[in-house]
Amino acid sequence: MYKNPMRRLFYIFVFSVFALTIAFPSKFTVGGREFAKAPLTINFGNINIVRDFELKLGLDLVGGSHFVFEAETDGMEAVEKERALAGLTEVVSQRINLFGVSEANVQRANFEGRDRLIVELPGVTNTASAKELIGKTAQLVFARLQSPEAPADGGQARLETEEVLAPTDLTGADVVSADVVFSQVDGSPGVGVEFTPEGSTKFEKLTEENVGKNLPILLDGQIVSAPVVQEKITGGKAQISGSFSVEDARALSIQINAGSLPVGINLIEERTIGPSLGAESIEKSVQAGIVGLIVVALFMVVMYGRLGIVADVGLILFGVYTLAIYKLIPVVLTLPGIAGFILSVGMAVDANILVFERYREERAKDASVSFALETAFGRAWDSIRDANIATLITAFILANPFNWSFLHTSGPVRGFALTLALGIFISLFTGVFISRNLLRLFIKK
Repeated sequence: MYKNPMRRLFYIFVFSVFALTIAFPSKFTVGGREFAKAPLTINFGNINIVRDFELKLGLDLVGGSHFVFEAETDGMEAVEKERALAGLTEVVSQRINLFGVSEANVQRANFEGRDRLIVELPGVTNTASAKELIGKTAQLVFARLQSPEAPADGGQARLETEEVLAPTDLTGADVVSADVVFSQVDGSPGVGVEFTPEGSTKFEKLTEENVGKNLPILLDGQIVSAPVVQEKITGGKAQISGSFSVEDARALSIQINAGSLPVGINLIEERTIGPSLGAESIEKSVQAGIVGLIVVALFMVVMYGRLGIVADVGLILFGVYTLAIYKLIPVVLTLPGIAGFILSVGMAVDANILVFERYREERAKDASVSFALETAFGRAWDSIRDANIATLITAFILANPFNWSFLHTSGPVRGFALTLALGIFISLFTGVFISRNLLRLFIKK
């Protein structure tokens, strides 16, 4: 009656071993020796995917910084505003990635008609440098003096006003990359920039026209350097020097590489979460998850006997598959996200309970085991499908992927919605496909 049951069991076994390999800790010790799994690297054209198989923890579990910025979008048309906010999110995300913060969360929100950007940086407690990095507009401009007077010593001019400056068409948009460099004269840090081919041509022409003159370099309207051009500069490279520390130079290089902010932003909320709170949250959440799994497993065995044992096997595989997917995507696990996982554990058993009750009803009519089993899955499927679709709709609303202004969704709520939705899909796979095939094989006909 069943087509190739052993083949399906083989597929389940192979898939489960693969998932267990991913879910297994990336670092472990055996016999006093420490082992570590190599990260997974996939290169496909210009797409590079690297997964280190570490479980990513969010701000509320490891501590860090939480910022809320308000975007200056007053007076903008809807299309212009949407473009500016999308660009703002992209630039801030790039700055954070270049800064080296892993698992950061950058998302848009709308509160009472005000456009806001929520930034969460797990593990970052130096809020001053983080605010400077995120909030600075970083509009880089090269200018020329309208009536320049070069200093006699050939050094840098001290310019106190912008009235003598004339704009040029050379800006940060013409820069390919920026890196921290050190002066060969006194070792002071600065920022070396490399221009695009078009920017290189602009820079060469600009230096040729201003030999012996100051060339002011402005960042957000402030002169950070005004070197004297000694000769025409070719090669498409320049150096920004000034009173920089190494940290200042690094932050400036990151901002130039990521690009300038399309709109200004103002900090309206700042919070720092301590790691002690995170450690306590992790411990209690893990305990709750373990207790929940044990209670559900015992309940299934007590209520349904051998059927319950098969359901428990499916529940264990549900946990393995879920953890593997969390690491592969990867999912940044927050405290509400853990709550979503625990809730999905109960939902993973719902499908089995519906099937088992239908099975009992069929057996009470003296149906054979095989007939009762197939009929039970067929009759229960409509209820399982409808219940899970309703929950998926709820998860979609909570996640608010289109940033609807009438839904005030936060990062933790989205984390809950994501883990809940993933749990539903995985539970459908384990509760229907895997449990069904295991029952076909191990329950006597």
